[in-house]
Amino acid sequence: MGVSCREVVVEYMAGTRVVRPIDALSVEVADGELALLLGASGSGKTTLLSVLASILRPTSGQAVVAGQDVTRLRGRALAAYRQRTVGIVFQAFNLIASLSAAENVQLPLRAAGFSASEARKRADRLLADFDLAHRRDHRPADLSGGQQQRVAIARALALDPPVLLADEPTAHLDYVQVEGLVKLLRNAADEGRTVIVSTHDERLTPIADRVVQMVPAGAQAISLARTVELAPGEVLFNKGDEGELIYLIVEGEIEIVRITRDGRTDTVLRAPGDYFGELAPMLKLPRTATARATVPTRLLGMSGPEFRQSVRAEKLAELWPESL
Repeated sequence: MGVSCREVVVEYMAGTRVVRPIDALSVEVADGELALLLGASGSGKTTLLSVLASILRPTSGQAVVAGQDVTRLRGRALAAYRQRTVGIVFQAFNLIASLSAAENVQLPLRAAGFSASEARKRADRLLADFDLAHRRDHRPADLSGGQQQRVAIARALALDPPVLLADEPTAHLDYVQVEGLVKLLRNAADEGRTVIVSTHDERLTPIADRVVQMVPAGAQAISLARTVELAPGEVLFNKGDEGELIYLIVEGEIEIVRITRDGRTDTVLRAPGDYFGELAPMLKLPRTATARATVPTRLLGMSGPEFRQSVRAEKLAELWPESL
């Protein structure tokens, strides 16, 4: 069922000024997908997570999470949603300082009605999965930043929620710790959960199925389609194929091959940062060339409307003559 946002708007008053950190955002994230909310501070990442967690109610629009419209939840249904449907990993970890790692993980289980022995077994199993069995009795102050982060993720997964939300999970971690975190988040999605991570850390993009490029207040976030990975020589699309997406090269190189009117082969190379493939999806035309990778390549694909929002008008005009 995943997550679906439709024209979500969040606004509030700051003195006499109306602030709108999210303006008509629409985005879809499926079960088993890991999506990044990528952007600088103030771009609405944490605000969107708060809406999905039903901590903040949007001004307008609809947010459906695991089949539930969170904009309509009230009372017991809201409490049950927060307890069972979403697991939240906070930027500052929010572990209780007086409790051990195991006791912190047991908290949501006990609140949900698990017996003390059941909660202890479940917590110990999660901590073992996260390589923390030897630290189960340590309090947060005695754990490293990476260990505290793993405890926080274990707590968020204690009730096996279908959706995991993580707010800036790499903020307090060094490079080695980030590698471990990446594996945990990817595994959580591979187990069938919808995982949504807010971050400004582009090191996480290789593990994402979907990237939502968040932009400063007053502009709409852009939902980018799935990451595409190509091996050397692998074809992205052939001449004559139906064109649905426009592509941005994140890393690697794409060779675009077309046959000229006089029968010659014309080859153009595209490097990281280049967009290509605009004409076919925008004008509903078949592809006029073949695109294939020359080296291991990673791309992001997006629809026409998403592309128009993500590229400045002058950049689009510059690329248009060479569009496919």
